[in-house]
Amino acid sequence: QVRLVESGGGLVQPGGSLRLSCAASGSIFNFNAMGWYRQAPGKQRELVATINNFGTTNYADAVKGRFTIPRDSAKNTVSLQMNLLKPEDTAVYYCRAIRAGNVYWGQGTQVTVSS
Repeated sequence: QVRLVESGGGLVQPGGSLRLSCAASGSIFNFNAMGWYRQAPGKQRELVATINNFGTTNYADAVKGRFTIPRDSAKNTVSLQMNLLKPEDTAVYYCRAIRAGNVYWGQGTQVTVSS
């Protein structure tokens, strides 16, 4: 049973920082890729950042230069470091993992950027 558990969401002021974590059940290298997606009210879920087993990362244009996706193999976690947050970053953030063609999602964590 694959479990992905997100943590670290909350309320932050514009220009602030927040770090989300996704804890996987088992080694993160059991997955072909992991990543973060987000869904704002009334909008479709969209890609934020991904990282594959080779360490290759991919970022949405809207977050390039502000977000990074570090991973910690010892803790079986993939994080999302978010800096210079903007109100438009407000959304539910989801962790996603892919293994052997199967897609797994976490339950999501709310990030609200507001003054």
